[in-house]
Amino acid sequence: MTKKLLDFCLSFFALVVLSPVMLLIGCLVSLSSTGPILYWSDRVGRNNEIFKMPKFRSMLIDTPSVATDLLTNPEEWVTPIGILLRKTSLDELPQMWSILTGKMSFVGPRPALFNQYDLIERRTKAGVHALLPGLTGLAQIKGRDHISLDEKLSLDIEYLKTRSFLFDLYIIAKTF
Repeated sequence: MTKKLLDFCLSFFALVVLSPVMLLIGCLVSLSSTGPILYWSDRVGRNNEIFKMPKFRSMLIDTPSVATDLLTNPEEWVTPIGILLRKTSLDELPQMWSILTGKMSFVGPRPALFNQYDLIERRTKAGVHALLPGLTGLAQIKGRDHISLDEKLSLDIEYLKTRSFLFDLYIIAKTF
């Protein structure tokens, strides 16, 4: 079974099974702050193509469109339910749609924001841009937002060179 077919089948199954949980989360997002339930973020996909990636909205609607670590005081922008969603990564569940539609994979480098120019340029030079971005990846299990850009890039390159079905299963297991 190819990775693309596996991604499609697993994301379809996950969307069906998790739909009650996602409905509950949607209601909680709606009740806890004003604005849409989903936030559609412009992200960089395979071959640097920009796509819209959905997440449950965990931030206030007027939050600047930058990586969270670049905000002066990120806590002031998080909604009441957003704290829990971000801590548990439940805000990421709508990305199953991006996997189902072939814009993402379960495992790969996390999709960069459209304005993370340094990361995009360095991934392109290293050939990482040819991969589908992932819901999780090697950088996520090795430190997520607590590692430097150089470390992220190094882990993205390592994944590019060593990716395999078993390695993907390992990364998925370590994600949980």
